[in-house]
Amino acid sequence: MRTCDVLIVGTGHGGAQAAIMLRQLGFKGSIRMVGRDLAMPYERPPLSKEYLAGDKPFERIMVRPESFWAEKDIRLHLGSAVRKIDARKRRAELGTGEEIGFDKLIWAGGGDARRLPIPGAELEGVHCVRDKAHADLLRSELDAGRRRVVVIGGGYIGLEAAAVLRKSGCEVTLLEMQDRLLARVAGDELSGFYLEEHRRQGVDIRLSTWVEKLDGDDTRVTGVVTDAGETIPCDFVVAGIGIVPAVGPLIAAGAAGANGVDVDEHCRTSLPHIYAVGDCAAHANPYAAGEVIRLESVQNAHDMAKTVARHITGDPLPYDALPWFWSNQYDLKLQTCGLSFGHDETVLRGSMEERSFSVTYLREGRVIALDCVNRVKDYVAGSKLVAERVSATAEQIVEAESLKELR
Repeated sequence: MRTCDVLIVGTGHGGAQAAIMLRQLGFKGSIRMVGRDLAMPYERPPLSKEYLAGDKPFERIMVRPESFWAEKDIRLHLGSAVRKIDARKRRAELGTGEEIGFDKLIWAGGGDARRLPIPGAELEGVHCVRDKAHADLLRSELDAGRRRVVVIGGGYIGLEAAAVLRKSGCEVTLLEMQDRLLARVAGDELSGFYLEEHRRQGVDIRLSTWVEKLDGDDTRVTGVVTDAGETIPCDFVVAGIGIVPAVGPLIAAGAAGANGVDVDEHCRTSLPHIYAVGDCAAHANPYAAGEVIRLESVQNAHDMAKTVARHITGDPLPYDALPWFWSNQYDLKLQTCGLSFGHDETVLRGSMEERSFSVTYLREGRVIALDCVNRVKDYVAGSKLVAERVSATAEQIVEAESLKELR
């Protein structure tokens, strides 16, 4: 049985950053990383943006060059899944039956794309965008000349994929079961803006629309049937309906968790010597008024990885990072800081017509989040307002020449 001081499960951003931070903080022990992905560690956000569009080759989205891992004595087990954890014996069993012993375990398993729970979901030509292999399959559809696509889901992944596919010359129909886009993560103003922008770009968006089933020939999808009884012909489908946290072995081993796996302020699970970071880690977030949430973002994965590395190396610091996120669609750069849910007031700066504006979210007079579209200065200054829990009125926000004046 192989052994190591730190075993990291997951080779995405959280797992990669945990290994990198351990070495940067002077950790000399042995590190092994196990991941289901066959590719070297890479960044996930470009998969639905620059990589899918063909603007960035794989080498430019790698977390580090291939040589880095050997230079830092970080051993990679690619194409390997962990199927069982024995917390008492501190062992992880791989899908091959091989066991790896560990002193500390960092679970950075992320999540699996949520499958469409409808007839026809298993047909060829039904895609998600979760890893490099998924994005490569989508690119192969375009290379084959297929251009009619239905995107299911009006969150960021669905909208980013729709933007790339539209720019690639596809005829795009987007179906969202809610009555607005980005319903889970943004306010009405931003939802309305992106609705109009995508329609202006030629995307056929249907809100309050459910998918009943997918039609196909013997093997391949040919159409999407809605709850209104309409069949939308298509050459392929992209489903962007969220993820399911990949924490099965941890929960089976006795870790606490309902939506993902629960962690404390140092990202420790309820199992001794086992941490969790990234998309799958449910934590009490200070920017969510202490509510237990999961954050699916690079920022969260990076900062949780740093929190764990500090704890393992004997310099613990509780997780207290400002959430931030970005999305590129067409020539629009959205930058978000803070968490807007629970807001009771919104304030618009700039001009939606000129495609440069910010929306500030307030709760009880305090700045809790900003969504900034092509408005970098508001984002930079606004991030500090959120981090410092600054109070402000709508009038002050609108009239300020710069949001820096409110600090």
